[in-house]
Amino acid sequence: MQIIAHRGASFDAPENTLAAIRLGWDQGADGVEFDVRLTRDGQTVLIHDADAKRIAGVERSVADQTLAELRQLDLGRWKGKQFAGERIPTLAEALAIVPRGKVAFIEVKCGTEIVPELKRVLTESRLDPSQTVVISFATAVVSAVKTQLPGVPVYWVVRLRDSTGPTWTADALAKNAKAINADGLDLSADPMITADFVQSMNGADLPVYVWTVNDLVAAKQMEAAGVAGIATDRPGWLRKELGS
Repeated sequence: MQIIAHRGASFDAPENTLAAIRLGWDQGADGVEFDVRLTRDGQTVLIHDADAKRIAGVERSVADQTLAELRQLDLGRWKGKQFAGERIPTLAEALAIVPRGKVAFIEVKCGTEIVPELKRVLTESRLDPSQTVVISFATAVVSAVKTQLPGVPVYWVVRLRDSTGPTWTADALAKNAKAINADGLDLSADPMITADFVQSMNGADLPVYVWTVNDLVAAKQMEAAGVAGIATDRPGWLRKELGS
């Protein structure tokens, strides 16, 4: 089972920064997950929210700013003085520090408008296509990326439960994933993910990853179910606690 650093080692470092990604590798993560959006001048940058208000106090939309404008923001100080001056990275910069044998999980947080630039960056990367997994909640993005980059694994991100209870059955998940040509599933960690569930998805050639697990009991449940990987904000801690 792989341990994936969610937004990098984001418990200890500012999320979606090179500092967090490097720390994820230092903590022994098998992969790192980070979020990408498209800037006004067509650059792919790492950021989760539609604006930088939460992490830099600036409410202006990422899509309305150029890379140069976004580079002026300090994305590290909110996490601690030791991270002051941390700037927004581009996707190319993040991929450049992926070690041999490790994997980058690239979550697209915008629409299909990012796909041509995503294709350019991934094609120019030194990484093997198997080291770059594109993930998205948006079915249109999953389909578009798979069409443009058939050699790159693309996983569909799904929240399995809302306030009323489970929102999907295993059969419906598999059917919809196949309809959009997804290569796997990235699911919210949920009690419905059992060994039988995972075996069913594996039988449909849909490996199951889960997010975001910072609780040891939940992590052990997911491990017992046989998931392919767990995303966590604390990769070093989780690996130590799981004893591997």
